[in-house]
Amino acid sequence: MEFLLNALKAAAEPTRLRLLSLCAHGELTVTELTQILGQSQPRVSRHLKLLCEAGLLERFREGIWAYYRLAQRGPVAELARTLVDAIPADDDGLALDLERLDLIKQGRREAADKYFSENAARWHEIRGLHVPERDVEAALLSLLPTAGVEDLLDVGTGTGRILELFGDRIMRGLGVDASREMLAIARVNLEQAGLRHCQVRLGDMYQLALPGQSQDAVIFHQVLHYAEEPADAIAEAARVLRAGGTMLVVDFARHDLEYLRELHAHRRLGFTDEEVTGWLRRAGMRPEPAVTLPGDPLTVCIWRATRTDAPATRTRPLAAA
Repeated sequence: MEFLLNALKAAAEPTRLRLLSLCAHGELTVTELTQILGQSQPRVSRHLKLLCEAGLLERFREGIWAYYRLAQRGPVAELARTLVDAIPADDDGLALDLERLDLIKQGRREAADKYFSENAARWHEIRGLHVPERDVEAALLSLLPTAGVEDLLDVGTGTGRILELFGDRIMRGLGVDASREMLAIARVNLEQAGLRHCQVRLGDMYQLALPGQSQDAVIFHQVLHYAEEPADAIAEAARVLRAGGTMLVVDFARHDLEYLRELHAHRRLGFTDEEVTGWLRRAGMRPEPAVTLPGDPLTVCIWRATRTDAPATRTRPLAAA
């Protein structure tokens, strides 16, 4: 009962209730919350610290930034949502906060649109070399179970498209990516899609900040051809999969378009079926025959595998923390 009393005490203050309401609408930094509330950063930080210690908010770092959102897990997560829902919708202070929040989100959208427009040409060039993305997405939807997937991890999430695609099938979605610019685009896309149960994080696919056996499904969508050590990325993903969980690997079949290395930073010119299935087996996965989607000149392959009880193995040790 003590944890419940601590949570109620932490929330029993006007500014902290406003913070809970704002963080229920998306992931926000201290700077953004300070702009919305019109209060000093030290004061806002103190309020956020109390809410996090009480388990009502979650905090995570992304480079020099710290983001806050309403708690999604833990004993007081349901209480946090109940408190937010109990705030009157016609409250004048809340209405003003939400107006200022809309301005923050508009600025995010403009920044994301600018980055996307500056880089869209190279993405469209790659897409023109293989089958339409709608065909790839249709195949993905057919390969992931419609039931039993509560937690989905999208490795190398990019614009967050995979989370959008599976958003209505899952309880919780997490996308990780090494690019802050891409994460900014993903946040905007997920917000516009209304997928508040999905989130994105700055992360390293070789050292996922997740406990073992915490995910029901993991997807690599056009990621591994950028990887220095694809086998290690697969092994790390297998580590976080629950027994019986599903992994989907989408990438190119082996090809000879050497210019993709220089112009598009591809580390690998696709993969053979033997390579990928070998990595999956060594990671404790049971692979199925690959689905191939022939294109001109690139063929897209989708490898589906199920996690067995065997532990994943690595070809190199983790770096020291």
